[in-house]
Amino acid sequence: MADSRKYVSEEDLKTHNKPGDLWISIQGKIYDVSQWSKDHPGGALPLLSLAGQDVTDAFVAYHPGTAWQYLDNFFTGYYLKDYSVSEASKDYRKLVTEFSKMELFEKNGHVVLYTLCSVAMLFVVSVYGVLCSESTWVHLCSGGLMGFLWIQSGWIGHDSGHYKITKSPRFNRFVQVLTGNCLAGISIEWWKRNHNAHHIACNSLDFDPDLQHMPFFAVSSKLFNSIWSCFYDRKMNFDSATRFLISYQHWTFYPVMCLARINLFAQSFLLLFSKRKVLYRRQEFFGLLVFWIWYPLLVSCLPNWGERIMFVVASFSVTGIQHVQFCLNHFSSRVYVGPPRANDWFGKQTSGTLNISCPSWMDWFHGGLQFQIEHHLFPRLPRCHLRKISPFVMELCKKHNLPYDIASFWKANAMTIDTLRAAALQARDFSNPVPKNLVWEAVNTHG
Repeated sequence: MADSRKYVSEEDLKTHNKPGDLWISIQGKIYDVSQWSKDHPGGALPLLSLAGQDVTDAFVAYHPGTAWQYLDNFFTGYYLKDYSVSEASKDYRKLVTEFSKMELFEKNGHVVLYTLCSVAMLFVVSVYGVLCSESTWVHLCSGGLMGFLWIQSGWIGHDSGHYKITKSPRFNRFVQVLTGNCLAGISIEWWKRNHNAHHIACNSLDFDPDLQHMPFFAVSSKLFNSIWSCFYDRKMNFDSATRFLISYQHWTFYPVMCLARINLFAQSFLLLFSKRKVLYRRQEFFGLLVFWIWYPLLVSCLPNWGERIMFVVASFSVTGIQHVQFCLNHFSSRVYVGPPRANDWFGKQTSGTLNISCPSWMDWFHGGLQFQIEHHLFPRLPRCHLRKISPFVMELCKKHNLPYDIASFWKANAMTIDTLRAAALQARDFSNPVPKNLVWEAVNTHG
């Protein structure tokens, strides 16, 4: 019996990768998601980045089984010609199925409860130290505790952005806004937009926002070509000022991380004031307003400007630990230029990611990022299960000759600094000239 199906080739599929014309393939069936991109819960960016490809692995990673029933609404009637699945993808999908049967994606454990309790305790103790003590040292410690509060609230925000941390969607949203916007001053919608793009295009220099830190940092000399940021929709200029800053980035890394939160505050407002579509825009603004009322008010309760500055610097510096943690997992890993390739999903996620080795009693400190490879492959999996599934992922990587990089926290720091130093030395190479300014020339004059 003749096959009555209509087929499109991979080359034809690749042409449907522009706004207003977005086609994707899932298990060989072609779907038109051009209009759906406007309402996609994960935002339009993931669809824009992966359009024109078979995205089965990415779909499996990010969507529960209930999502499959909605796909027929977007089916074009076409099938992908010569559709095939790699052995690595087959084994990956089997693991997803096995974890689903074990209900691991639905079991959150008690991590969320413990973290929320720790956040509440840190908040009460920090506020009590400011209001009920006259000791400068207590005020300093209170600022540090505020930083730890922001770290733990960050883990809650991270978890809630990937999966439902509570059974009630409304309570889940309430926890997101409370821990992200109200307590930490960071828009949870900004974070989800940024983080979704990072996961989809892990370690792509022009698609992954987590590697786009010009003019302060560059993890690869490929960024010296002033490439276009597909996330920020602008050119990342490698000019003389940027060259100067990057030339010393291995020295400025930790000081900048101590103040990195300022950038997150700014990015949150930039998104909310932009013309981009933002879900719950009013809620987001209200949450940020709550933060910018209680935090400055708390700081103003300190007896003098010296202690107020000390409190702010302490809280920012301690939470800088988390910003360092975000960098350790990817800065020293392999990078590439160009859009993510969905047919190499497993390999790209493992090659661009570094795990951090630590004992189980330190899991609270890393918030799930110590199993970054497992998290990137199974982003919907609650962090309490990441240690459990680690041996399966390690075995799968070994079977398919894929990297499974892991290092201690201190070794990962050394690897990150080495990466930054290598790029810094390349930035100082005068055989690749850029327009210089007086500051650059003055600092680098010899003789």
